[in-house]
Amino acid sequence: MAIVVGYVPSPEGRAALRRGAEEARLRGTKLIVINSNRGGRDLTSSDAARQEADLADVRAQLGRDAIEHEVRLLVRGLEPAEDLIAVAEEEGADFIVIGLRRRTAVGKLILGSNAQRVLLEATCPVLAVKAEE
Repeated sequence: MAIVVGYVPSPEGRAALRRGAEEARLRGTKLIVINSNRGGRDLTSSDAARQEADLADVRAQLGRDAIEHEVRLLVRGLEPAEDLIAVAEEEGADFIVIGLRRRTAVGKLILGSNAQRVLLEATCPVLAVKAEE
């Protein structure tokens, strides 16, 4: 079993990573960190290098914290929600952790499309966390 975390280098992504690491430590299970990017023309070589450097920092921190982990940068042309759900199903995940950001009054009417898809389509429980203020 494992815990799958949707990670982006943002306050919400870092909150999801922190909570996922806490849960993995408490449960003695593996943490799988997923950074999903559609790729194509939107992903420049400098963006890819920046993402790899950020993920190297994530690997180093999890290693220092002695958390069994795997960090994956996925560039498969899929939406992040599709990647998270697919990895969770492949790994038989206990649950998925995602970060949510605050929304404006209008934004509250619709949840972010990736977050909404994960919440509605995942076959395992989903833990949604907010970034600390």
